[in-house]
Parts: sequence; C-alpha cells; structure tokens
Amino acid sequence: MSNDEDTRSPDIDKLIHEPARLKIMAQLYVVESADFIFLMRRTQLTWGNLSSHMSKLETAGYIEVEKEFVDKKPHTILALTKKGRAAFQSYRKVMQQVLDEIPE
Repeated sequence: MSNDEDTRSPDIDKLIHEPARLKIMAQLYVVESADFIFLMRRTQLTWGNLSSHMSKLETAGYIEVEKEFVDKKPHTILALTKKGRAAFQSYRKVMQQVLDEIPE
C-alpha cells in the first residue's frame, strides 16, 4: 500500500473512549433512557464522577439530561441523542476495525 490513507488507523472518538464515558454510553445505547441512580449502580461511578462525565457528554451533544422532581426529590433522566447514538455506533465500528487489524 503506497497511499498513507490506506495504512492510517481510524480516528477513535476520545470523548467516548475514556472508560467511564464508555460505560455510560454503552448503558444508554441499550435502553431508551435511564435515571441517574440506575447509571450510578450500573457503571459503579461515584455521584461526582458520573455527574462530571455526564456533563461532558451533554456538552458534546451525545446525551440529553432531563431534570424533574418526584415527591419533592430531584430525579435526573439521561438518554442518548441521535448524535450520541450515531457517535457510539461509529465508535464501535472503528474499535472493531482496530481490533480486526491486530494479527492473531
């Protein structure tokens, strides 16, 4: 292959690639939405850690966050946006390509 394009590795979305954010994105990919406590338990992240990573994903437009009150208690629901779903699908495809290029 003489063309540099052909030998260049695909770009990995570093926002998703960070382990905590990857856990969040993977959990949200398989459900329509999830509440904050559910994600905290599933990802085993602390309240502050989940909140911090959630903010980064929201700023990127990958997730939407809905805050409401249920019985006078705050209730936060997260869901992937169309952009987030597409980004995660692309991430999966790129990671599969990277892994497929590793000789056995």
